[in-house]
Amino acid sequence: HAVQDSEYTLSRRMLYVALDAAGNTRHLHHAPYLDYRPLDAAEPTAQDILARPECAWITRELVTAAEREAIATMVPGHTREVRERRSEWIAKTRAAVQERLTKEIAYWDNRANALKLQEEAGKPGARLNSAEARRRADELQERLRERMAQLDREAQISATPPNVIGALVVAPAGLLAAMTGKPTPSHPTDTQASAARARAVVMALERNLGFEPTDREFEKLGYDIESRIPGTGKLRFIEVKGRTADADSITVTRNEVLTALNKPRDFILAIVRFDDDGGHEVRYVREPFRQEPDFGAVSVNYRVEELWARGAGPS
Repeated sequence: HAVQDSEYTLSRRMLYVALDAAGNTRHLHHAPYLDYRPLDAAEPTAQDILARPECAWITRELVTAAEREAIATMVPGHTREVRERRSEWIAKTRAAVQERLTKEIAYWDNRANALKLQEEAGKPGARLNSAEARRRADELQERLRERMAQLDREAQISATPPNVIGALVVAPAGLLAAMTGKPTPSHPTDTQASAARARAVVMALERNLGFEPTDREFEKLGYDIESRIPGTGKLRFIEVKGRTADADSITVTRNEVLTALNKPRDFILAIVRFDDDGGHEVRYVREPFRQEPDFGAVSVNYRVEELWARGAGPS
């Protein structure tokens, strides 16, 4: 999607829409393919998967649905962001141009008047006469008018129609298991229930610390909780991992690692360790990751003990 003014493209952005079999559409805030892997050679082909009755909903009509979602929810935000940024720049530029050229115009106006008086008194200037000074003042006045008109044109922000350039099908592991006859892979320490419980623990901690947390887990932003610092407008970005006391690893998606590296001062990895007796302990790890995953890596496993040792109590 692109946003433009009267002459140039100001911003071009990739937008991502998720669609499901129930007809739901959702804006994804990052490149979702970073957290997926391609099919292995031993797994069913894309054609085999699309031929399944579970995939009958995947038709070309989805392109129209994706465009509608983009136009309704994503294009306005992109356009508003560019317009606000552009308006601020234009306001500053307009004020600076107005101040500079107005001073120059006033100078040459005064100079022309002074030279005119000298000429009338029989004392013409040796290098500059009143007509030349007046001409410079008039040229500056025209330059001011043209520059303001140009800034008016640059303030005319408009959005182009979104253009669908590609799509991908996400095949659940359960579907692949059903097609190959293999058991569905699972991770007993990373269930939705324990993840939700861990987020609730961290949300409560953030409130007790005086912050204003919001659960963003289902938006797939590269973190789970967005915690606002009151009075500043700044945000803390928290990725939450819930684990049992005997778990030895934490799985982190590529997008979560990249988000942490892009926001090193604001990103927190919160590890919630659940005990067998129902209790829990929490550590906040700042700057948890040191390098990007390999290009082909969808996720990376980290040792819990190593991360836990680098963490500290919530703060």
